[in-house]
Amino acid sequence: QVQLVESGGGLVQAGGSLRLSCLASGRTLSVYTMAWFRQAPGKEREFVASITWPGGLTSHADSVKGRFTISRDNAQNAVALQMNSLRPEDTAVYYCAAGYRRGTYIYWGQGTQVTVSS
Repeated sequence: QVQLVESGGGLVQAGGSLRLSCLASGRTLSVYTMAWFRQAPGKEREFVASITWPGGLTSHADSVKGRFTISRDNAQNAVALQMNSLRPEDTAVYYCAAGYRRGTYIYWGQGTQVTVSS
């Protein structure tokens, strides 16, 4: 089992920045990939960004490219999401996820709210 705890959400004005963190604990040695997803009210959960644990390969959704950056801290078993130039449409609950195979996520955090005001 892997436990994921997110932090760093909050309220920010459009154009501002936030940094989300996700701390992983438990059986993290076998984790291959971690990612951020988000879900806005009335919408499906959508992929935001991912990073592989051994190689640090990243992937970002087109909607956040150039504004959001996913990174990892191996020593802390943590992954971060730096969000710049935030827009009202970025408002959502952001979830951290982890899995043992690329593109497959079986562990999820409880989510952290990000609200961007116009």
